Amino acid sequence: MALKKDKEKVLDEVWTEQRVKDFLTVQTAEGSDADFHVLLKAYQSMRLENFEEFIGFFVAEGRNLNATGPAGDTVLSIIKQHRKSADYTAVLTSNGAI
Repeated sequence: MALKKDKEKVLDEVWTEQRVKDFLTVQTAEGSDADFHVLLKAYQSMRLENFEEFIGFFVAEGRNLNATGPAGDTVLSIIKQHRKSADYTAVLTSNGAI
């Protein structure tokens, strides 16, 4: 018996400014650093131009680009391990991530 996919993959979806801002309020699991969680989810979900816009809003709110996750890693240290992350890394470092 074959199982049917319940969701279609969405390509070229529209990211309005409000949708990008909504990522600032993504719910975090208890005990997890909210800034780390939100940054990681934004990186995983957004195209570069939307991520860059999001980082502008994130920094304007005074949030922590160097927040750490459960293993003590920052989002920057995680994404530096990905082969095609140079542009995302540049966005973070140009905004103060270390």
